[in-house]
Amino acid sequence: MQDEHDLQTRFILPAAGVRGVCVRLQDTWRDVLAHAHYPDNARNLLGQSCAAAALFTGHAKVNGRLSLQLRSRRALRTLFAECTAQGTLRGIAQLTDGQDAPLDLTRLGADSLLAITIENPGLDPREPQRYQSLVALESATLSAALEDYFQQSEQLPTRLLLAADGSRAAGLMLQKLPGDEGDRDGWALAGALFDTLGVDELLAAPSRTLLHRLFHQQALQILDERPLRFACSCSRARVTDMLSSLGPAEARAAAVTGEAEIHCEFCGQRYSFSLEEIEELFVAGPVVAAAPGLLQ
Repeated sequence: MQDEHDLQTRFILPAAGVRGVCVRLQDTWRDVLAHAHYPDNARNLLGQSCAAAALFTGHAKVNGRLSLQLRSRRALRTLFAECTAQGTLRGIAQLTDGQDAPLDLTRLGADSLLAITIENPGLDPREPQRYQSLVALESATLSAALEDYFQQSEQLPTRLLLAADGSRAAGLMLQKLPGDEGDRDGWALAGALFDTLGVDELLAAPSRTLLHRLFHQQALQILDERPLRFACSCSRARVTDMLSSLGPAEARAAAVTGEAEIHCEFCGQRYSFSLEEIEELFVAGPVVAAAPGLLQ
């Protein structure tokens, strides 16, 4: 059996026509938190986002990476979590100075947006295939907002529960299978059982124990289990590409003291480039490329 502390578990309730994913994070979540300090609300939302990203990679066809991103102009400016097909996770939250995220996400304003992005390898490795869905943030909790997202994007009944604290993060997702699979009352019964679950139990119970408690009378079948871990996709090569995309003037300005130091906010890694190394980037002419987004 895989390590129960950092695990994605996919399952099915065949008679009910319901599929699901359960995620537990412990060491992975602590590694995410090791690189930044967040106030409680923002920390818990980030943990929920990491759990959600891991849930969705177990639900969607992801050969590259899937990210969940929330943007607003208020206290919580950015919430970002990413999970790859290899089971690696990273995440970050950015706040207005001195503020915490609100408990009610609708307080972030009507212009707040939630984005789900899937990036899969393309025929040209430099040009990945990207699919993105946007939804207005109209629900108080992240779980409810993501249920709204699935209702709008896939038009399939979906239930989500997310939870996080300072040492653990977890999530459970149920979705009705497309078509007429399952008996007439299967989805309603699965939802009623889902409603017996609270956040404390979700955080405390190992995935198999939790799923057996909820669905042992529904012919529960575990499809697979996959380990999860923290890892960052930053590298010196990617930072070099980023500096090249800035163009000579901006890249030189980054080395105003004679050296440019780039700090990865996800993992804390620092990359240093001397002014001479920056000049070498443009010896053969600047690289024509779009500057990547802050959180790509």
